[in-house]
Amino acid sequence: MWNSLKDIVLATVAGGVVCALALTPVAAIAGVAVDRTNDTMQSNLQDLTDGSAPGVSTILDNRNNPIAWVYKQRRFEIPSEAIPQSMKDAIVSIEDRRFYEHKGVDIQGNLRAIVTNIFAGGVAQGASTIDQQYVKNFLLLVKSDNPEEQAAATETSIPRKLREMRMASTIDSTLSKDDILTRYLNLVHLGNGAFGVEAAARTYFGKGAPELSLAQSAMFAGIVQSSSYLDPYTNPDAVMDRRNVVLDTMAANGYATPEDVAAAKAEPLGVLEQPQGLPNGCITAGDNGFFCDYVLKYLSEKGLSTDQLTQGSYTINTTLDPDVQQAAHAAAAGQVNSHTFGVANVMNIVEPGKDSRKILAMTSSRDYGLDLDAGQTVLPQPTSLVGNGAGSVFKIFTAAVALQQGYGLDTQLQVPPRYEAKGMGDGGAEGCGAGTYCVENSGSYAPQMSLRDALAFSPNTPFVQMIEKVGVKDVVDTSVKLGLRSYANPGTFNKDNSIADYVKEHNLGSYTLGPTAVNPLELSNVAASLASDGMWCEPSPITTVTDAKGNEVFLDRPACEQAIDPEIAQALSAGLSQDTIKGTGAQAAKSLGFSAPTAAKTGTTESHSSAAFLGFNSNFAAASYIYNDGTTVTPLCTSPVVQCGEGTLFGGDEPARTWFTAAQSSGLAASGNLPSYDPKFNRGVSGSFGTSYVGREGESVRKELSAKGYKVTMTSAPGDGIPKGSVVNVIAPVPLKPGGTIELFISDGTRPRTTPPSTTRRPNPTEEVVPGTGVSQNDLDDLAHQLQQLLPGF
Repeated sequence: MWNSLKDIVLATVAGGVVCALALTPVAAIAGVAVDRTNDTMQSNLQDLTDGSAPGVSTILDNRNNPIAWVYKQRRFEIPSEAIPQSMKDAIVSIEDRRFYEHKGVDIQGNLRAIVTNIFAGGVAQGASTIDQQYVKNFLLLVKSDNPEEQAAATETSIPRKLREMRMASTIDSTLSKDDILTRYLNLVHLGNGAFGVEAAARTYFGKGAPELSLAQSAMFAGIVQSSSYLDPYTNPDAVMDRRNVVLDTMAANGYATPEDVAAAKAEPLGVLEQPQGLPNGCITAGDNGFFCDYVLKYLSEKGLSTDQLTQGSYTINTTLDPDVQQAAHAAAAGQVNSHTFGVANVMNIVEPGKDSRKILAMTSSRDYGLDLDAGQTVLPQPTSLVGNGAGSVFKIFTAAVALQQGYGLDTQLQVPPRYEAKGMGDGGAEGCGAGTYCVENSGSYAPQMSLRDALAFSPNTPFVQMIEKVGVKDVVDTSVKLGLRSYANPGTFNKDNSIADYVKEHNLGSYTLGPTAVNPLELSNVAASLASDGMWCEPSPITTVTDAKGNEVFLDRPACEQAIDPEIAQALSAGLSQDTIKGTGAQAAKSLGFSAPTAAKTGTTESHSSAAFLGFNSNFAAASYIYNDGTTVTPLCTSPVVQCGEGTLFGGDEPARTWFTAAQSSGLAASGNLPSYDPKFNRGVSGSFGTSYVGREGESVRKELSAKGYKVTMTSAPGDGIPKGSVVNVIAPVPLKPGGTIELFISDGTRPRTTPPSTTRRPNPTEEVVPGTGVSQNDLDDLAHQLQQLLPGF
């Protein structure tokens, strides 16, 4: 209690001293602690001057439709011209009527407040200017990351008040009054999760700040006093009273006419029935949730963390095509029910390209969400190593290496019912001895078939023989180069090993049959790489990212790489072109009326616990993958796809139908085609070692090479103009070591049995998927050719 006028005068003088101290340069106050405070204050002043405040980052699809928003504070910064003058006048009138007169700290106001508070015996009047409130709110809302910092930003203490006043004075001399007012109105909390007047206008009135009326501006200016207490939904009478007080001050200070104020007071609050919020995070992105989640992961790996996004008001333009996404999701969910226990169907669609690689769609049969009972998940199924493998899809990699090493599409492969390989792992088919990998075919096949037909009909034994000859290392390395990049990451197999290193170290022949968990996005990118003449590019979900000021953010993207020779990729595409015509994918293609030119490969693991379909042409590349996604792994059955005791699911079933349905619905595949290829890859291209032997008599070549210590095998092959008994092609491992095996292909005097790749669909004459019976057109062509040789005059 103040007992005399002397006490009041002394207190008033003390107040003036406090104000003076607030404006004294901090460096004039000695001490290490003050130096540290000064450093912090200078940092905060720089941030205040920059004016950056947490805002909403928006993720857009490729048509600028919002996919999701991510934020910590729902704030939309707008320029000064977008803030109504009535809003500026209202806040100045009620909070700081001398705003345009003082220099950040209102000394008269401070002294008046001190005297008023003295007589009141407590705090009856505040003295914070808008500059000071801006500083305080900035330190609280922007710079405070934890409760301790928040408490420090709002503590009642002379040191905090001094720092606040000093900073307010500094920014007032640095920024214009309009800049300060604009930043304050963009920053302040206005209740119900709305920060700044733009977010508040959307929250309470469902419109933008430029459309605010006088009464609505006054309501916001009033809420600033206490956004929790003055809530239009829980305390409308108090809000109405406070709004009218603001309007009265506007009339008193000359910011509004008495008539306008009277009219504004007559208006109801007029807020929406419920506050209009904004979804936050990928959990609200619906069918786009998996893609949204991958966007955040991708950007984080590029150095733009989710925490930065939630504060930075970024605009993230993505590659997602809403029509293609809808087609992919409908296809995946149409083949595997979203509520099916323990089974998921995932698909990514990647646009082919030689300088970039856009992800057009990413989906799962599962709905993205947290309701496990409804079959939802937030696990990154389309972009993680999942399932039990893509099965025979991996034969693509073995075929690629085989073509590189001299095999041709018409090279005849031995197709025994069972094959046992020494030194290529253990196990496989039943009855396999130690140190031996055994494999059997699923079904009956002709004893020989071309590489082209082997890709279409997918027997197992020739590919295990092939990887044994061309080498596990090259096959694994090729798969990584074409797109399975995570296989090279340490820890993907066990704590110390990558999948690639483990398979190569143990020389596992089973790799060609795809028994290892696979990343579905990477598998789709393999298709895109092959569709792009063997060029690998990183699959990207991002077109551009811009910051709050419209500046593009640099993303460090790896350069595209030539994974395999373009000619090899083109020949391999031709070799894969028969799958949807007469191979394991033909029935599904026919049943859906699919007729676009396509290179494809089906895959099924030995236990039927997962299955896949990879396909592509110049305009469409994707892989669909069905696998066990629950805690229990079992075989899977078809029609419908469910977990079961003995599996019946194949890659040519629901995985193929998923792919064909999405390809047709999206409209992309229909306009694509397959590349032409050099016919030399029908017979095969001998390496530098074998070129000198082509055309020579086969038996003499065999003897010559045997005399040099090599093991030599001889296989009959179409001659394609080379006389019967002569060498057509030579395949030797690279590098060729002493005692290595060399394979000679000897002309049988016939033309090659080829099925030329076509960019138009020919009707499939039969639904039979197992070759080797009946007379084909190729057989008739060969017979005619031989008759011409025997009877040249006819």
